[in-house]
Amino acid sequence: MCDLERRRIVTLLPDREIATVRAWLSDHPEIRVVSRDRGGGYGEAAAKALPDAVQVADRWHLMENASAAFLNAVRRSMRVIRTAIGATTINPKLLTCAERLQYEGYRRRKQTNAAIMALVREAVPLKEIVRRTGHSRKLVRQVSRGESTDVFRTRQSTLDAHLPFLDAQWSEGCRNGAELWRRLQG
Repeated sequence: MCDLERRRIVTLLPDREIATVRAWLSDHPEIRVVSRDRGGGYGEAAAKALPDAVQVADRWHLMENASAAFLNAVRRSMRVIRTAIGATTINPKLLTCAERLQYEGYRRRKQTNAAIMALVREAVPLKEIVRRTGHSRKLVRQVSRGESTDVFRTRQSTLDAHLPFLDAQWSEGCRNGAELWRRLQG
């Protein structure tokens, strides 16, 4: 239990049981405002022990919930956002080996999503789409509702501007890292 106004710990309860919280709150009738998370246990304990106290969410939980809602909204809109900022073209030649593998997986998932959406547009029932495609009901439902958040992101590197030069040197047979570094500095 914390006093948020004084920013101090008041006590540490032995457990998180409703009865324990309720008993402690009952012993402190001077409390007028109870700040808590969205879990029902503390709310129930506060309502029974201090029926006249106002229950509020603290700043941390408000920010956590707002942040989660914002990130979910951005994930749902990522395709539109990438189109708007012009980040829709990817040059596979400039990807690292690991990024290339991720990109191939992304392309496969994109094809899967397109196939599912084509069947949805034909008004094929979800159960039938699951049967035809062999994908899980959860995936089919997510894609059909537009909740697919599949986005391909590449790491930005200080070498990105030099990759065409380095790739050309590699293709010409220079495989020595120190030599590539010297040529890049030159």
